[in-house]
Amino acid sequence: MQKLTKAALAMVSFILLAEVTTAQEIERYTKAANRLVERINAADYNAIETMFNKEMSAALPLDKSSAFFKGLTEQMGRIDKLDAPQSMPPAMIFPAHFERGLLDVQIVLDERDRISGLFFKPHTSSKPAPEKQRTQLSLPFHGRWLVFWGGDTKALNYHHDVPNQRFAFDLTGVGADGKTRRGKGDQNEDYYAFGREVHAPADGTVIEVIEGVHDNAPGSMNSYSAVGNCVMIEHREDEVSVLAHFKQGSIKVKPGDQVKRGQVLGVCGNSGNSSEPHLHYHLQHSPVLQDGLGIKCVFQKVMVTKDGKTETRINYSPIKGEIVSPGD
Repeated sequence: MQKLTKAALAMVSFILLAEVTTAQEIERYTKAANRLVERINAADYNAIETMFNKEMSAALPLDKSSAFFKGLTEQMGRIDKLDAPQSMPPAMIFPAHFERGLLDVQIVLDERDRISGLFFKPHTSSKPAPEKQRTQLSLPFHGRWLVFWGGDTKALNYHHDVPNQRFAFDLTGVGADGKTRRGKGDQNEDYYAFGREVHAPADGTVIEVIEGVHDNAPGSMNSYSAVGNCVMIEHREDEVSVLAHFKQGSIKVKPGDQVKRGQVLGVCGNSGNSSEPHLHYHLQHSPVLQDGLGIKCVFQKVMVTKDGKTETRINYSPIKGEIVSPGD
């Protein structure tokens, strides 16, 4: 066996020391993070305060920290688990799985293992989204629909600041009269979208189905199940369609099913975080809903009506205010 030189031995020692140091850091941060999670879930705000160092306590006194953690739990639910941390000196970042979403928890500890920095932010995927879709998409419905939200800016798209929904569409059915509803609008059946078929926009594999969520009365929203009844279809690696707010009991597919473009998935409803019957659609890069980053998508052929004029658009991404229908 070849003997190591002094320089090589020094390098090996340095590498081993770095690995031990990293392992020790991960262990102490993980202990602190798990302790913090237990106390957040238990609503033990006094115990959380004891984990802060002097500077942190001054910046976030008990009355403010209690209000923050209470609001966090009301909005996101309990924390189910933490993923392995990512080192971002001087902090460690733990992806935290809440009941209603995923957040990154950034923690900084001082030399006494007291929290000197704490930050909750939307989860950032380490894998970038494709710059351009490869799957050829068709509009996921028949008939005419109004693009209520859609486009590349916050003014055009309410969802724009949500990473996986950055390029999402909210679509409401339009009748022959050009309106989205008949009658008073106090019943779901008053809306043209309610009960209309929703189709697969392209071939793929169903990877997620959420069902059993009741339909809201118009004007009421269910923030506890944001997407309501939902179908996710993986078309290829890094390209997943999300279709949401199906009518309760209408979904016709299950995880593992192979679907074809145009196949009926169910019918439009008013389930989830929805105040009136509509279809939510977006394309994202991850098969995990909350981990996704949105991909701007174009549809192969779209009939677009705006200001009384109808035109055929090829490879087009609709925007707010347009009435669209399939061009084939």
